[in-house]
Amino acid sequence: MAKSGSKRPDGPAAIVNRHARYDYEILGSYEAGIALEGSEVKSVFRGQVNLSGAYCRVDEGEAWLYDMDIAPYGKAGSYVPGRQRKRKLLLHKKEIELIRRRSEERGLALIPTRVYFQNRRVKVEISIARGRRQYDKREKIDAKTARRESESGD
Repeated sequence: MAKSGSKRPDGPAAIVNRHARYDYEILGSYEAGIALEGSEVKSVFRGQVNLSGAYCRVDEGEAWLYDMDIAPYGKAGSYVPGRQRKRKLLLHKKEIELIRRRSEERGLALIPTRVYFQNRRVKVEISIARGRRQYDKREKIDAKTARRESESGD
């Protein structure tokens, strides 16, 4: 039994793909586990993850995460896994099939939006999203600045 004073940390704050919310309109989200190798978990725990440019794809009934950059852990042994290798997402078959069908619709993409720890396990939030056009981005920025000006003017 563990001592009452020794509580293990549950992990860092979530690592968020802020660029995704700017480039995409999020339609729905799913929580997935991710298959990592030894030292990658420690790097994620330290927050050394970059989600920009990462995307998901369903191949042959399995969900995969591509181009997520996890920096190598400095104190790891001689084996260091690739920084941007493809990583398997852990989902139920029904969820994978539903995600596959939704992602095949015209103009929709699967992108990772968050990486976080839950009950000492690494989880990835993948979102089904539609790409925004340039004028949509400008309208969003204009609305945000107008809202800020009206709040500060009061």
